[in-house]
Amino acid sequence: MRKELRVLFVSFLLVADIAAASGSPTASSPQNKNQRSEEKYREKLVKEVRHQLVMLPWYSVFDNLAFQVEGDKVILSGQVTRPTLKSDAEAAVKSIEGVASVVNNIEVLPVSPMDDQLRRALFRAIYSDPGLQRYAIQAIPSIHIIVKNGNVTLEGVGDSETDKNLAGLRANEVPNVFSVKNNLVVAGNSK
Repeated sequence: MRKELRVLFVSFLLVADIAAASGSPTASSPQNKNQRSEEKYREKLVKEVRHQLVMLPWYSVFDNLAFQVEGDKVILSGQVTRPTLKSDAEAAVKSIEGVASVVNNIEVLPVSPMDDQLRRALFRAIYSDPGLQRYAIQAIPSIHIIVKNGNVTLEGVGDSETDKNLAGLRANEVPNVFSVKNNLVVAGNSK
């Protein structure tokens, strides 16, 4: 019995040595550890970029800030109503440790009293609906209203498909809106 166990143990060691020599990755290989460490670092960087953007003082429900992280480069995109918000976003992201470069593709929306009027009307129409009022109590509501030359785009996150459709319906009811594009994502269904 002991001899059989010893033979079994030795054959197990030989199989393990052959697997290690052939380069087959194991859970504790340095390559997998590096990959996990890079993924953790990327997740941390994404959280920090998101935090910095949300904390910008002039960021509102009428702005949309998005970003991509590619290694140590951050690509900013979206639309803002104030030119200073574009430069503030870039400065905030550049100050994050580990960010080597920032590409700022944020669009500054044109100044328009008519668009400002539409923004207020859309805010009232969407956030006064009983089914959507709970979104209005957040520090920065998750449904963003982007207005450019009378065209409306809804960006952000809704809790359900019903909320997404209701927000689009309310936006379509506002007078003087040329078109409504509903880009809301249902929570849990985002990429």
